[in-house]
Amino acid sequence: MLSYFIPTAKGLAPLLEVELKEMGIENCKQMNGGVAFDGTLEQGYQVCLWSRFASRVLLKLSEFKVLNSLDLYLGCSNIPWEDHFDVSNTFSIDFSGSNDDIRNTQFGALKIKDAIVDRFRKKFDDRPNVEKRDADIRFNGRLWKDKATIYLDLSGSPLHLRGYRTIAGEAPMRETLAAGILKRSGWQGEALLDPMCGSGTIVIEAAMMALNIAPGTLRTRFGFENWKKHDNDSWQTLKTSAQVYAKRAVNKCETRFYASDLSRDMIEIARKNAQRAGVLEVIEFSVKDAKKVLPPEELETGIIVTNPPYGERLGGFSDTITLYTELGHHFKDAFAGWNLSMFAVDTELLSCLGMRAGKSFKFFNGPIECVLKNYRISPKRDIAPQIPDVSTESQPINPWTMGRGGDPLVAQDESESAIVFKEAKQIKPAIYSEAFANRLTKNMKKLEKWARRENVQCYRLYDADLPEYNVAIDRYDDYIIIQEYRAPKEIDAGKVRRRFLDIVSTVRYMLDLSDDKLVIKVRERQKGRQQYEKLASKKQSLVVQEGAAKLIVNLQDYLDTGLFLDHRPTRLRIAQMAKGKDFLNLFCYTATASVHAALGGAKSTTSVDMSKTYLAWGEDNFAENGIKGKHQFIQQDCIKWLQHAHEMFDLIFIDPPTFSNSKRMSDVFDVQEDHVALLTSASDRLNPRGEIIFSNNKRGFKLDAEAIKALGFAIKDVSQASIPEDFKRNSKIHQCWILTKHD
Repeated sequence: MLSYFIPTAKGLAPLLEVELKEMGIENCKQMNGGVAFDGTLEQGYQVCLWSRFASRVLLKLSEFKVLNSLDLYLGCSNIPWEDHFDVSNTFSIDFSGSNDDIRNTQFGALKIKDAIVDRFRKKFDDRPNVEKRDADIRFNGRLWKDKATIYLDLSGSPLHLRGYRTIAGEAPMRETLAAGILKRSGWQGEALLDPMCGSGTIVIEAAMMALNIAPGTLRTRFGFENWKKHDNDSWQTLKTSAQVYAKRAVNKCETRFYASDLSRDMIEIARKNAQRAGVLEVIEFSVKDAKKVLPPEELETGIIVTNPPYGERLGGFSDTITLYTELGHHFKDAFAGWNLSMFAVDTELLSCLGMRAGKSFKFFNGPIECVLKNYRISPKRDIAPQIPDVSTESQPINPWTMGRGGDPLVAQDESESAIVFKEAKQIKPAIYSEAFANRLTKNMKKLEKWARRENVQCYRLYDADLPEYNVAIDRYDDYIIIQEYRAPKEIDAGKVRRRFLDIVSTVRYMLDLSDDKLVIKVRERQKGRQQYEKLASKKQSLVVQEGAAKLIVNLQDYLDTGLFLDHRPTRLRIAQMAKGKDFLNLFCYTATASVHAALGGAKSTTSVDMSKTYLAWGEDNFAENGIKGKHQFIQQDCIKWLQHAHEMFDLIFIDPPTFSNSKRMSDVFDVQEDHVALLTSASDRLNPRGEIIFSNNKRGFKLDAEAIKALGFAIKDVSQASIPEDFKRNSKIHQCWILTKHD
């Protein structure tokens, strides 16, 4: 009998032990990092060929006590290496473990190499060469406390390299991990779907399991093939039998497998991998968005097993939250009665699915701790997300000053009864902040009454009221937008994530919010007009009412929505001031102020901005309100346009960015340094007794009153009156003045 140690990835040892027993290997014992057993050489070959969970198959050569590096050298010198390979063969050493004298794996491997080379020199006056990457034969040394064990690596290259996956794609999952996920998912041979299949690893491993195809069948080489004690006849018998069975099994398979991915290139890679694995005939591949995948018509039920992308693969953590939220909503709608197994790197992300997990299993993808959660999708939607209970202790996160003024997104127009909604069907999520919930409840009670009274559809519910919950929450009719302010780099990213998921789950619970009504974004400190740059192409537009105006907002595609909520009173003031006047709107953005001016009876409006996209948006706003007459939209640098314009105006609205270095501007613009020059140019376009409404969002901005008075203006500070009720807590969100030109 030979002694073996079968290492495996952390979390897979229990599955490996069961698998070995199913092979007829009875005396198995789980150990740190794998499973040990005593068995025949043929059983060692069998594990190499058939194990779906083993990383390697290590045959013990020697075991001895080690207190220092000399003990390791002498112990290895006594091993008859010449019985295992010839001087003409190349070899390599893998080593793990350490003690007080052997402090790193390279040093341990070097001592074993020296012992091997010195023994060959003494016996044959020659030595074999080391080849790290593609050696003829591999050995493995393991040091645990004061005991060293030396193994022959029968597998050679790691066993997760099945041979069917030549191109893996981005962030590939190891085949052994995929097999473990399938086992823990509870899959029993029913129809299986992976809607985010990538290179197809999960679905291919499942098909190989269903067909009982040996995972080592496609490998062209094993480590034992250059071993002097290799029994080739026994190996060939095992391998041939497995290959014959695999060819016959495909025709008998009744289980169907479905795999899709948004990337056509990845689907092509997955098809080729499945073809090499011999399972292409039983897998149906398609190019589809996971949020639009539907169950095959011929199936009443089945199982979804998938590993959604994460983090940078999507563009950021908030994009990942959005994906998981939308997936949960879609799966509950489209796959009622199905089972779902989701594998995630971040445990807390799975809370965004809004479903209660039946079982959870911990895995490790390399050194990264991951989780697999199994769900039963019922026809009745699970309202409250179930989230793992994790600590929410964190250092306070100070909100960042924003360059333009802070318009996040969101909306869910619930009445005050939304706070009293605590019905029996709703279960409080495990991640739930009482402090944050209490503050949100207080804000809702106050603002909902005000919003109904003032007929306001879009307003801010919360704006980093509690520093550790550093988000803005806005309501846009039936939608809620949670916008995260980017935390300083010194704040631990894990704590920030937990806080943000804390917020998301609490908001969903508090507002009884369906997944499709939630929009999540991240606001970072921006320069110039960066906040207007496009984020997505979902084109989710919504028409909202503000006073007499109907305004189009876009909740998904841009960081801001097209409507700066903090300037609501200023726009309404413009509607009252513009009657019978020629109105100029500089840095007009989506021309919402121009809409109010036109509806207020302005004789004409002129809207100037550098962005063609936002000027077109402004024209759509005019069309939505049926506005006709003398109204023009000019795409140009506002400062440059003022210097060459000849038209005169009675009312001018100027709300410039804090800072801009746009390529389309001739110079860098800084509102503090350049506001006098800007107002000087605007004064030249203003009729006697005309008025300029000047506003900006720069924290700490100081108006040069003496210079402005020298231009012939009377100055009235209307900052406090221009701050709406929903921004009272943040009274410095912007400053605003009315400048009246003398006769």
